[in-house]
Amino acid sequence: MIKIGIVGISGYSGLSTLEILLNHPNVRVMYVSANNTRGKLNDIWPRLKSRTKLFCDRYNSEIAIKECDCLFLAVPHTVSMMITPQLIKAGKRVIDLSGDYRLDRVSEFKRWYHSAHQDGRNLKKAVYGLPELYRADIQKAQLIANPGCFPTAAILGLAPVAAMYADQIQSIIIDAKSGVSGAGKKATLGFSYCEVNENFKAYRVLNHQHTPEIDLYLSQLSGTKMTVHFVPHLLPVSRGILETIYVQLSSNISPGKLMTQYKRFYKTEPFVRVMDAGQQVELKNVQNSNYCDISLAFSPDKRLLVITSVIDNLLKGAAGQAVQNMNIMYDIEENTGLK
Repeated sequence: MIKIGIVGISGYSGLSTLEILLNHPNVRVMYVSANNTRGKLNDIWPRLKSRTKLFCDRYNSEIAIKECDCLFLAVPHTVSMMITPQLIKAGKRVIDLSGDYRLDRVSEFKRWYHSAHQDGRNLKKAVYGLPELYRADIQKAQLIANPGCFPTAAILGLAPVAAMYADQIQSIIIDAKSGVSGAGKKATLGFSYCEVNENFKAYRVLNHQHTPEIDLYLSQLSGTKMTVHFVPHLLPVSRGILETIYVQLSSNISPGKLMTQYKRFYKTEPFVRVMDAGQQVELKNVQNSNYCDISLAFSPDKRLLVITSVIDNLLKGAAGQAVQNMNIMYDIEENTGLK
């Protein structure tokens, strides 16, 4: 039985991680913490009443190290890097749901997160936790950088065409829409009910911190430098991400051939579903699941590929993918707890 700790249990990603793990046959959640909340967990989250007797307190590294084999860090950016070094030194496995270990250079982190990185040593050791591309590395990892929600949908949507046709890609525009839970629980005017309801808006246009993450891992996959133009939007829904991705090609590609490439690329992946020609994905079909659904369409001249990729931002975009990574790390059937 794997002994688990969750740091940041008061947030949506922390709660989602716990709810999955409470039904996981191979783990036992031993420890939860949050720096802004203290008390019985089923009082903090009434939906957990009768499901757990866990008590939440401020983070204590000594207790976490003593009680746990593996810890999920569902904390704000820049917090993980302050507590991860001690956990790694103690031999614990860490799955970080923040952005602290997703980029490969401290300079890039500072540029996009506007804060100096405090743990460059472990930044170089972290494995990017996208199972469909890095499964072999995840199996051996001690520290997992769980991908961002927007990059998960973008990279999975683009991976097959980037892997096979990188030299024919002229430009990539990602038009992304996210539910409000992607912003977390913080009380901010822009995410309040009256501001979001019956509204739709773009934000951080061409300046979102997930942009370099998408660029980095698409470039690694394709073996050539790739740059995307990324524009996020806020949907008036609680959860889910839908990305419409426009790929301009230098020459036409056979739709049938590309569809075969996508089907082959994800044939053995338990959580990626490629739609048949003419089918379109929908947000409601992946909400509350760990699936990523992908559809393809071409312009008449076959020079513009339109990819639509959809996930639940709290599951495949956060907690579900984190548990998927844990299963891989501990050689457990990958969909355990996520079916």
